[in-house]
Amino acid sequence: MGKIKNSAMAALGLVATLTATLATSGPAAAASSPIEACGGGAYHVIDSHDFGSSATLYLLYNGTTNCVVTWKTGARGNTAYVEARLRHSGMYFRVDPGNYKYYAGPVKVDAQGRCIQWGGAYGDSFWMSDLEHCD
Repeated sequence: MGKIKNSAMAALGLVATLTATLATSGPAAAASSPIEACGGGAYHVIDSHDFGSSATLYLLYNGTTNCVVTWKTGARGNTAYVEARLRHSGMYFRVDPGNYKYYAGPVKVDAQGRCIQWGGAYGDSFWMSDLEHCD
């Protein structure tokens, strides 16, 4: 009986370890481009900001929804602090901060006909726009 209990406990431990690994490396490694991270073909890049050669902050739009992704361009696969943030006038920021291997985001806001403010970070570099893209 003790061997069965120990085997069951070991199996549960393995499942917990695999689940934790997938949870920390899952979505941020799934997309192959900022457009794909936002949800696909209807999105197009309308603005960007470079963090040197380390990362690029992208603002995308599909006609109704804005999307922000901070895409690592250097040291992809290595964990670093990255952040994406977005809001329209009249709301608080939606933010995705974390130590990611590939990108932060997507952060989305339906903002047709409203001004937006977008920004993000890579490491200790932070950038934020003014309220802009007022369509």
